[in-house]
Amino acid sequence: MREKSIILPDTERGFIKLLRRYFMGTYRMLYDFAAKAGALEGYVYPREKVDPHYLPAWADHVVEGYQALPLEVQKEFQDLCDQTIGRAISSLLPLLGEGHDVIKKLRSITRGALPSSYDDFPNRQKG
Repeated sequence: MREKSIILPDTERGFIKLLRRYFMGTYRMLYDFAAKAGALEGYVYPREKVDPHYLPAWADHVVEGYQALPLEVQKEFQDLCDQTIGRAISSLLPLLGEGHDVIKKLRSITRGALPSSYDDFPNRQKG
C-alpha cells in the first residue's frame, strides 16, 4: 500500500496561508481581516498621537488577511474594503507621504475609487 503524500508550499508565507485556511474557515478569516482593517482605520483616524512604529506590521497583517481570502470572497466585499482602507490611507498620507511602504501595501488591496477624505462615509446620514 502506498502512502499518500502531502504537497506543502515551498515558502513559509505559503505554509502559513495553508494552515490558516485549514484551521480557520472562510468566515473566521473574513472576520479576522475586517477586524484588523477596521481597527487600523480607527487608530489612524486623524488625531495627534499615531505611533508610526506599529504601522508596518499592522499593514502586513491586514494585507496578508486580505490575500488569504478566496478571490470570490474578496470580490463580494471589495467596495467596502476600498472604503475602509481608503479612509485609513487618507488619514496616513499627511503623516507618512505617498511613497511610504505602508501606503503602498495598503493600496495593493484596493481596486476601485477611494474615499475623498478620511471623513468620507457614504452611508452616513446627514443631519
